[in-house]
Amino acid sequence: MFNPDVKLLRGKVIYAVYVRQYSPEGTFAQVRRDLNRIRDLGVDVIWFLPIHPIGVKGRKGQLGSPYAIRDYRAVNPELGTYEEFATLVEDIHKLDMQCLIDVVYNHTSPDSVLASEHPEWFYKKPDGSFGNRAGAWLDVIDLDYSHRDLWDYQIETLKQWAKIVDGFRCDVAPLIPLEFWQRARREVETVRPGCIWLSESVEPEFTVENRARGMVSLSDSEIYQAFDVAYDYDVYGDFINWITDKQPLSRYVEALNRQEAIYPEHYVKLRFLENHDRPRAAFLFPDEKCRRNATAMLYFLKGTTLLYNGQEVSAVSRPSLFDRDTIDWESGNDISAFLRGLYRIKRHPFFARSAGYRVINSGNGILQAIYTKGNAQMTGIFSLRGNTAMLETPCADGRYRNLIDGSAVHVEGGLTFTGGEPIIFCTDGDETYDDWK
Repeated sequence: MFNPDVKLLRGKVIYAVYVRQYSPEGTFAQVRRDLNRIRDLGVDVIWFLPIHPIGVKGRKGQLGSPYAIRDYRAVNPELGTYEEFATLVEDIHKLDMQCLIDVVYNHTSPDSVLASEHPEWFYKKPDGSFGNRAGAWLDVIDLDYSHRDLWDYQIETLKQWAKIVDGFRCDVAPLIPLEFWQRARREVETVRPGCIWLSESVEPEFTVENRARGMVSLSDSEIYQAFDVAYDYDVYGDFINWITDKQPLSRYVEALNRQEAIYPEHYVKLRFLENHDRPRAAFLFPDEKCRRNATAMLYFLKGTTLLYNGQEVSAVSRPSLFDRDTIDWESGNDISAFLRGLYRIKRHPFFARSAGYRVINSGNGILQAIYTKGNAQMTGIFSLRGNTAMLETPCADGRYRNLIDGSAVHVEGGLTFTGGEPIIFCTDGDETYDDWK
């Protein structure tokens, strides 16, 4: 099941688009007009939040959640037609980008096509009525994967979409049997060789709670048996706990290093500061210097980088899932040029080819991450509180170039100084940075 090219995903950037909130019109056509701008940010893959029709029964808010899907095989007419979406994907491909769509296979809206045509494929509460196991998602009802006919239908649906798109971001994938995903991957490969599989893996606490309810809830280690990329929710809680001063930065660093030991050698994590379910980076890091450091760290940590539409203009408000709430593209600080510079660094082969990788807590809210390959080393220093400090840096003495802004980095006696801005530099050994381009 392991794709030998999967490590290359560590050098890529995914840009998530919520079509409804992307523009006042909320249509595929408006996104299509913006593709060049998105590409020029340094984007390899565009992921669309669900594009399917939304249920009416049990709907939350005025428009309902795109994750309460009525028909997996249709396109939401509020966004455009199937033909318009197909044209959008064609244009994405013309710009040398790939396209993922959201797959929401744990549940449907209560008035879905499947609920009407195949009620036997759904989880039932003790009284025989539809329901969901998690309890809090009141606008959806759960599917029951003990029915193999459901597997056939869902996989055939994936194969239909795989004729035009390049992969799938699979919502709460751990709640669906591993064997289903493994079979789906095998069959989709016949339609879309090299299909990208991204799992929204879940928080450890949620996994434990789900298993206590008697539910399927896959660990990240199981997820990697079928998926190329998994969310980093396994460490996100430690990151937030540090931001809110509930625990030291060392706990987050320990969690990052633990990933190196507990996952397959080819593991790829989806690294994000924000997404449609979590607060904006500009909200978590209101200070611009701190946010620059966190953003540079986002690109540097081992894994695929995720940007959420609006992050490039430092939007503070996360768009609603249930009502019209267009992204504010004007009021924040535009960091597009900064992201383009980070993308140029992200493409360095070190991120996919390095043999060694570790993260260091340097104190004062400063985190270092180091990649090694032979005598060469790539080092990132991120002052997440914007603090200045002299710190130990495990690399050879010398003068180097900060790949972010071109400034000099001086290492002497194993020490270097940070003025509070992010630093990334490469000690090339027998090769030069230009040789890697």
